[in-house]
Amino acid sequence: MEETKSFTISKEAVFEAYKRVKANKGTYGIDEQSITDFEKDLENNLYKLWNRMSSGTYFPKPVRAVEIPKKNGGTRILGIPTVEDRIAQMTAKIYFEPCVEPIFYENSYGYRPNKSMKQALGVTRERCWRRNFVLEFDIKGLFDNIRHDHLLEMVKMHAKAHWVILYIER
Repeated sequence: MEETKSFTISKEAVFEAYKRVKANKGTYGIDEQSITDFEKDLENNLYKLWNRMSSGTYFPKPVRAVEIPKKNGGTRILGIPTVEDRIAQMTAKIYFEPCVEPIFYENSYGYRPNKSMKQALGVTRERCWRRNFVLEFDIKGLFDNIRHDHLLEMVKMHAKAHWVILYIER
């Protein structure tokens, strides 16, 4: 008997997300479950996550707050999601990224697939030979200051799957 789900999310995408999260070698979240602990019952854990995401009943857990030092002194808080939540986030990324990747500027290198800091430096080096000036900018405190309501409206414009919006909101 085939299961009826509210959202179409492939089990293969959840498994691919797990593989990417594992490759990132992140630490545990608030539940203190490491990727190794998650893998002890991998098939069941992935199935439960897929089932909750597909039925619309998935809710992320709180993040673990960790203070990390800044280069110029002081600290900033880094939120570390649980392994399960990172897999869910990666699943959403797998579905959402192809919707927005084509609209980014070619010269945008931050957090882009197949783009790197080395590539950005290479392009900058080449351009320095053609121009007498260099422009540099950094959006300081972007995630602290961005209007999340505007960002969510942009996400809604480009997301093809309703569940992606639901889980980004959550």
